[in-house]
Amino acid sequence: MLAIRGGGHNIAGNAMCDDGIVIDLSQMKAASVNPNTRRAIIEGGATLADLDAATQTHGLATPVGINSTTGIAGLTLGGGFGWLSRKYGMTVDNLESAEVVTATGEVVRASATEHPDLFWALRGGGNFGVVTRFEFRLHPVGPDVLSGLIVYPISEAKSVLQQYRKFIAEAPEELSVWTVLRQAPPLPFLPESMHGKAIIALALIYAGDPKQGESLIEPLRKFGTPVGEHVGVQPYVAWQQTFDPLLTVGARNYWKSHNLSTLKDGLFDVIIEYIGKIPSPQCEIFFGAIGGATTRPAPDSTAYAHRDAKFVMNVHDRWEDPADDKRCIGWVRDFFVASAPFASGGVYVNFLTADEGDRVRSAYGPNYDRLAQVKRKYDPDNLFSVNQNIAPA
Repeated sequence: MLAIRGGGHNIAGNAMCDDGIVIDLSQMKAASVNPNTRRAIIEGGATLADLDAATQTHGLATPVGINSTTGIAGLTLGGGFGWLSRKYGMTVDNLESAEVVTATGEVVRASATEHPDLFWALRGGGNFGVVTRFEFRLHPVGPDVLSGLIVYPISEAKSVLQQYRKFIAEAPEELSVWTVLRQAPPLPFLPESMHGKAIIALALIYAGDPKQGESLIEPLRKFGTPVGEHVGVQPYVAWQQTFDPLLTVGARNYWKSHNLSTLKDGLFDVIIEYIGKIPSPQCEIFFGAIGGATTRPAPDSTAYAHRDAKFVMNVHDRWEDPADDKRCIGWVRDFFVASAPFASGGVYVNFLTADEGDRVRSAYGPNYDRLAQVKRKYDPDNLFSVNQNIAPA
């Protein structure tokens, strides 16, 4: 058995294996940036923090995730999305080339002109080799951006979500706003009386001139009566690290996820019901707003197929005591079933847990069979199988 460890961030545990060999890339973090061509090359063990640090020196960035501790390899090979995706697309939409060690030990460069079948498959399907180097297209971002949180009490959640739905449908692609429902952590800008109480938070970033962003975000402050706000101009790299404390190592985690093309009132009712019986203060349900540039490529242009998804909803349960496993996992599974009628049917492969191998076809939709053909060509014996596996055709 062979596992490949990049950042080692994903809770499915596929970076490691028992009674096998782990290829650990985590010391391979070198990055180089050409500001004239707006290209970055970074090694397969790097994290988003490594990439952001290198590119932001030049006021450039590419769409990646929202936790700086995430590995760039795993994120990219599953599709990749984050705060910049509405404006600049999925991470894979900005991948120019990849250096890959195949199952036979051959080192190849995959791009639009070299091994194009492998390049297509790598952009969302992480099953075909060890990617040791990525080349990304970059865009002007920052270094300072308007970003932050606006927090409402859970009693106003349905009204906030209804207004959010209308707001984000009309918002410019430079503005990204996500919603997070959870118990309030002891943040200094929240009244102590709100600590530990259920809330809905609007997390926002404007990837343009901060002065222009100020007027655009003003309606978000009028969705109800906020209990706290922490919004201002800060370095893009600081915003990229804001949510790192929610994913520190050592805790127990269980996720479930749905793609959504629309947000319906019935879904809001289900979410509010389940937030009312949250099993751990570290649990959360969030809507990651994508859409915009992520929807423009054809579904078969990359292995990542879900171009109809406007939101990715993830329920993230996190707790400390193994004695709570059954209760916490059960809450997630029950919510997943209750929210399924409102989903679009697809799923983001990077949010699949270890027990969701049956959803791999849902992650790739109509692209699965083509991926299985590429797998047969580059890894016919399924050497790279410690993953959300695509079996060789």
